[in-house]
Amino acid sequence: MRFRHADAIWSAHPGLAAGVLYADGVDALADTGPRAAAHTALAAARLAGAPEGEFPEVAAWRRTFSRLGLRPTQYRCAAESLLRRLRKEGGLPRIHPVVDLCNAISVAHAVPVAALDADRVAGPLLEVRPARGDEVYTAFGGATEHPAPGEVTFVDCAGRAHSRRWTHRQSGYSAVGPDTRRVLVVAEAMHDGGSQTVRALLKTVAEEFAAHGPVLVTDAVLIAGAPEFAFGD
Repeated sequence: MRFRHADAIWSAHPGLAAGVLYADGVDALADTGPRAAAHTALAAARLAGAPEGEFPEVAAWRRTFSRLGLRPTQYRCAAESLLRRLRKEGGLPRIHPVVDLCNAISVAHAVPVAALDADRVAGPLLEVRPARGDEVYTAFGGATEHPAPGEVTFVDCAGRAHSRRWTHRQSGYSAVGPDTRRVLVVAEAMHDGGSQTVRALLKTVAEEFAAHGPVLVTDAVLIAGAPEFAFGD
């Protein structure tokens, strides 16, 4: 199985920094709550000094969404949405040990992080690319949508879209759930210094997964000259 960003994405967004991590053997029963809380506390401390809209990591994604023709206060990257919820409600929802941990790490670094059930992705390629318009997206409520032509999304070889508006919202179809054992984690940054942020974020995710069970982890930071990550069998 391979993951990559299409050449068109690198050409249009040369400031993109992308990190990918594959974990095999995750445990739906692991108690990640204390560690997730520690990462969330880091984000809360930062929010005490400034709202999320002033974070350079968030501002960079807002500019990216604007260039894509999206209203950045209507369609927020996932990290901004989580930070906004944390600021307003004082916490994040508990969904699944892996999701909770990735959400907490996402707000700590202010970078959107996607966690996908790798067994729900049709191989041999998952590609971040502009949509043609015939891709099928399944919302968390079960409704079927079709990304607009040109909308950036994660597309597998079955024509299934695993996100809407790039980092705005994931698909319910490939959401991590109780039966998930293999996870693909994708972190994407647009701000100056994003590659360092992504490297640190991947290191944190790998360490946290290792601390919660015998998990096999591989990861990579992708660049335009080496845009592909191979994982799984």
